[in-house]
Amino acid sequence: METSTYAVEAEVEASHWWFVARRQLIADIIAQAAVAPSARVLDVGTSTGTNLRLLRDLGFANRRGLDPSDSAIRWCTEKGLGQVTKGDVCSLPFGDGDFELVLATDIIEHVDDDVRAVSEIRRVLAPGGTAIISVPAFRSLWGLQDDVSHHKRRYRKRELLEVIERAGLTAMESFYFNYLLFAPIWAARQLIRIAGITLKSENQVNNGALNWLLTRIFLADVATARILRPPFGVSIMAVARRDSL
Repeated sequence: METSTYAVEAEVEASHWWFVARRQLIADIIAQAAVAPSARVLDVGTSTGTNLRLLRDLGFANRRGLDPSDSAIRWCTEKGLGQVTKGDVCSLPFGDGDFELVLATDIIEHVDDDVRAVSEIRRVLAPGGTAIISVPAFRSLWGLQDDVSHHKRRYRKRELLEVIERAGLTAMESFYFNYLLFAPIWAARQLIRIAGITLKSENQVNNGALNWLLTRIFLADVATARILRPPFGVSIMAVARRDSL
């Protein structure tokens, strides 16, 4: 990801509608999975700390982060969000079975070999452990944020599930989310492309009133996506488990 993109995210992740509502969705999944606060948790691809913020607020003291960017690690440290190790999701610097919960939200689309990345997530998961994986959906939504984030691909749900299966994990649940804003986001990305608008990040397209409105729309979205199972969305969430045997 571009350093300037990290800088924008570092400034907004605590209150931006996207991060606020996605944290709520992840918190709901963690609660349903009944992960104990004493669990060993790894956040792969911490970026500037949005998931570490969530884990801290949920009371997970034994949390670790990993990111390849020195800038991202510095921002996490400055915010006091926990220990972050420099490393690569395709070669995690941790032992087999070290963690009971692994978060990998919007990370595997950054690497050439996504099966290897998820295989590494499986390796560091303890038997019976849970992985929460999210990715961007639908190639037709490719836009500025994919470019500045150095994405390799966007997924359909079946494609993500194939990666998870090939990596040796069992998918317990998967669904599209951010479906309510699918059409507006598609239209905005087309406008940015056609008009040649230059931004460091799409997260800059925001203000107080808009953030208030979009936060409430997206919170309604993540509260209903798991129930309604829409056939489309800007993103995909999957909950996977490493078998006990």
